[in-house]
Amino acid sequence: MATERVTVRKIKEIIRLHFGLNMSDRKVSQSCSVARSTVADYILRAEAAGIGWPLPEGLDDASLEAKLFTSPGRKQTSEKMMPQMEAIHKELGQKGVTLQLLWIEYKQSNPDGFQYSRYCELYSKWSETLDLSLRQEYRAGEKMFVDFAGKGIAITNPATGEAKDAEIFVAILGASNYTFAEAVERQDLPSWIDLHSNAYEYFGGVAEITIPDNLKAAVIKPCRYEPDLTPGYQAMAEHYGTVIIPARVRKPKDKAKVETAVLLVTRWITAVLRHHTFFSLTELNNKIKELLKRRNSGGSGSVPHRAH
Repeated sequence: MATERVTVRKIKEIIRLHFGLNMSDRKVSQSCSVARSTVADYILRAEAAGIGWPLPEGLDDASLEAKLFTSPGRKQTSEKMMPQMEAIHKELGQKGVTLQLLWIEYKQSNPDGFQYSRYCELYSKWSETLDLSLRQEYRAGEKMFVDFAGKGIAITNPATGEAKDAEIFVAILGASNYTFAEAVERQDLPSWIDLHSNAYEYFGGVAEITIPDNLKAAVIKPCRYEPDLTPGYQAMAEHYGTVIIPARVRKPKDKAKVETAVLLVTRWITAVLRHHTFFSLTELNNKIKELLKRRNSGGSGSVPHRAH
């Protein structure tokens, strides 16, 4: 099967994440929304061309493509022995067994069988059909989940008396449940990026992976299989050295952590402030900071320390 061709911008991101941040092929695949076999292929091409990160100075998009695609792809034979997916899945449950080891064993029995990238792709597609319910385990400093709460808090114009809801941004660390929240006027890209910066400052560091929902400020194309980040959001990720992996459409488990944070913010902030009248964002955010301090110090039964 021919390698999936992606945009040059996404190729650069694959190279950045692998060579610049030492991310695994799996995480790069999730962040860039391309098959893991495609990630592996581009990494091999980059290594063969002597390309790492940062990219060589003066290397434009056309030159990069030329360096990566100088040789034709290999032809596949028309008939190949299909791998036994259930057997592969069972074997992978054993300690020390990897997909690469199983592929080597497969090729020994089927010399004309699928190459490694296609073998992995076939197993990956098969495994997506499984209905697995796995408890999410989070490593300290690994993931930060971000979203806007569904219900805002009203700010009243002191001159006219008109009230307008402010949007409530929520960020939560996967390992400790340490939570950040801030009110803004709108859900636009500049606000979205500023809120991330404020969350990183509040947490005292940048998580390896940032997981947003598919809102317009973050994702151009909210597709279940291939979401595409907005250029501004992508530039922010490169600046902070984090990986953006949007939650998949119609995959509620991807968003369970941030939805928990939204629920906590609703209970500990929105509900508590329901009878208050605010006349400015500054006034509202000062009150939110007070309530966050109380919650993150253990007042809600959460872990009272930060996880970096």
